[in-house]
Amino acid sequence: MTLNISGIAIEVCKKNIKNMRLYVKPPNGNVTVSAPLIMSDEAIERFVRTKVSWIRKQVDKFDNQPRQSEREYVSGETLYVWGKQYYLQTEYRNRNSIALSGDKAILTVRRESSALQRENYVREWYRELLKAEITRLLPRWEKITGLKAANWQIKYMTTRWGTCNTKIRKIWLNLQLAKKSPECLEYVILHELVHLVEKSHNERFVSLMDKYMPMWREVRATLNRQTLDYSHSGK
Repeated sequence: MTLNISGIAIEVCKKNIKNMRLYVKPPNGNVTVSAPLIMSDEAIERFVRTKVSWIRKQVDKFDNQPRQSEREYVSGETLYVWGKQYYLQTEYRNRNSIALSGDKAILTVRRESSALQRENYVREWYRELLKAEITRLLPRWEKITGLKAANWQIKYMTTRWGTCNTKIRKIWLNLQLAKKSPECLEYVILHELVHLVEKSHNERFVSLMDKYMPMWREVRATLNRQTLDYSHSGK
């Protein structure tokens, strides 16, 4: 069910829980409510209406975050790699490549290539970076926690840093994490692993996060402060 209150779209999900919970989720400020199965739609709407002022403040924080402008992948633009900013230097040859040198990201492309073709190449480059780090870090966190994913996949997402299907024990990690500080990837990996045994963000979930990563709140804040992509659909 989706409510529209004061121009704000709010996704409502009824669960087998005792208390109602309200979330404004990164990276785009999507608003969701988890409510007990027995609670009426009218009661849920009354509760949300009392929180409209708070919701607006939280949504505004995400709306006002710095975002990269739409890319053309020409010299002078910026790329972020593992939380560091690089200035793009575009060169033209009959092959594609990216090399990091000092504060520069040297992108070699065909002169006739379109902005979309360049973006697709850069995304695949990010995908390989992220894949290598997940392959290295996921087994480490599985060993630390004793929690193991049956499968994982990288996906470009605009509303979540990660997601988890507990039935098939599969996790998805956002392609944009290759742009964020390395500890952010570790936080999201741990977050999704914990969801394998605790679906909601309840006291048990928080307790497990505290156990395995005591500084997770600070890392989460760092992740949500960092520059986001411009909003558009992606693969």
